[in-house]
Amino acid sequence: MQKLLMVGLGGFLGSVMRYWIGGLVMDRAGTTFPWGTFAINISGSFMMGILFAVALERFAVGEGTRIFLAIGFLGAYTTFSTLMLESYTMLEAGKFLLAGVDIAASVVMGFFAFYLGLVLGRLV
Repeated sequence: MQKLLMVGLGGFLGSVMRYWIGGLVMDRAGTTFPWGTFAINISGSFMMGILFAVALERFAVGEGTRIFLAIGFLGAYTTFSTLMLESYTMLEAGKFLLAGVDIAASVVMGFFAFYLGLVLGRLV
């Protein structure tokens, strides 16, 4: 039961942060490209890299903390399904290049953000 509460609490906080940061980015960057989703996915990948390096490789972090952060918070914070919906919407609107750039950039930048987080996390 405690693990479910950790996932739920982390998920609540992650989804609230996703909503707030995604909206903030969209307000500033505009809506011609899904910058909010892009920023969330890249920053979430970066955070997962740090979490992996710090919590799993460097320090003995408890299972509850890992569940709270990785499954709860980051699971709700990142938005892969939203990326797919926005990409599909762009395809439906005939914006093939923009959809391709969105998908490719999200995957490539997401990986590099994860790797950067991993490298920086290992320096701690």
